[in-house]
Amino acid sequence: MVDQQTFKVAMSQVAAAVAIVTTGTQASAHGTTVSAFMSLSLEPPMVLVSLDQKSSLLARLEIGSPIGINVLSTEQNELARRFADKLEDRFAGVDWRIADGAPKLAGDHTWIAGNVSRIIEAGDHFLVLVDVTATEVTANCPLLYWQREFGTHGPIQPGEVQTKSIEG
Repeated sequence: MVDQQTFKVAMSQVAAAVAIVTTGTQASAHGTTVSAFMSLSLEPPMVLVSLDQKSSLLARLEIGSPIGINVLSTEQNELARRFADKLEDRFAGVDWRIADGAPKLAGDHTWIAGNVSRIIEAGDHFLVLVDVTATEVTANCPLLYWQREFGTHGPIQPGEVQTKSIEG
């Protein structure tokens, strides 16, 4: 079995989109930053979100709960940090509204809304399976997380080589 530090280093080499997963109402919204979510199924449309077993958001979810996945844009890196913190009211001073049953942040790159269909224990996390009910896409650039840093994607031009050293 690989040790935790070696596993962390390996996983830091995988670029991932950054999202804030939300649930709640106008009076009581909750959210947390994640980089562990993915498309799961086309028929029916489903996504999967991985939440730490100690997540305060996870404690508010049950089968049928509305859930929003705000895939962040590059302009939202401070929001990613804010929602990763243990702040009491992460939504204070943030521009957002209820859309498709869940809190939606203004300026996101992609919006995915749905309802929790299953919650599965997996190691020290839970996998939250979501039936997708609505999506919205903007022209904003996506915020990515790679080597413990925020960045974004840029296309490689023909003949161009991009490299970055890996430090362990």
